[in-house]
Amino acid sequence: MKAPPRLQVLVDEGLIDTVVRQLMSGKEAEVYVVRRGDDTLCAKIYKEANNRSFRQAVDYTENRKVKNSRQARAMAKGTRFGRQAQEAAWQSAEVDALYRLAAAGVRVPKPHNFLEGVLLMELVTAADGDAAPRLNDSVFTEAEALAHHATLIGEVVRMLCAGVIHGDLSEFNILLAADGPVIIDLPQAVDAAGNNHAQRMLLRDVDNLRDFFGRTAPALLNTRYGPEIWALYEKGLLRTDTVLTGSFAAPVKAVDLGAVVREIDDAKAEEAARRLRMQNPAP
Repeated sequence: MKAPPRLQVLVDEGLIDTVVRQLMSGKEAEVYVVRRGDDTLCAKIYKEANNRSFRQAVDYTENRKVKNSRQARAMAKGTRFGRQAQEAAWQSAEVDALYRLAAAGVRVPKPHNFLEGVLLMELVTAADGDAAPRLNDSVFTEAEALAHHATLIGEVVRMLCAGVIHGDLSEFNILLAADGPVIIDLPQAVDAAGNNHAQRMLLRDVDNLRDFFGRTAPALLNTRYGPEIWALYEKGLLRTDTVLTGSFAAPVKAVDLGAVVREIDDAKAEEAARRLRMQNPAP
């Protein structure tokens, strides 16, 4: 097929030879199957911010840094240049996360290049060699659901050990490759140590996995991997080979009876003062 204008740049630069077909069009990007020599890859073209249904929520972009101070100031002021810089930072976040996670051994597509808002990366394939389906489009036995869930919980742990939380993990952004699940779509990935919403996002990611696979393997619905993983992470005890149980009991803290009594006394004093004011209104 004829290369779209955004992909023609990659053809001109010699990064790809031909565009085979469009693979998908999503809320934030369009993905094409491309050829480079004997290799079949995929090219992800990010949509402009005003053409995306997914918005750069502050929860995701919190604490993201840019090295250029001029860009940082412009982004803070919301100028046109600042919006362009913010868009570039949003796109490069996925590239940075992919390189970081691939280096950590996480099952993500291998990135190859990033140019002019286009991410060139590995095409994840199924057993027949065609593009791998999403989990949402796949059917499992109970045993397969348990196995895939265990694999993905391990990947969530490996990501967290690398300091990254997906932030939007679900059956819609996990592919079922010939050798198991592969995690995709990471522009909203957050830094585990630098984002105040990290815990909530981690728990939501894990709950999404539990709920999806729990439809086929109901035993998973009673598990609490998320709180267990986060508690170990906070204590500095989480490792990629940590054996998880899926159980978690929140620690019981001793009640400060003195503080409770003081709060009750303060409330009584405030109520007494209120009644006194009502009985003796100011002139």
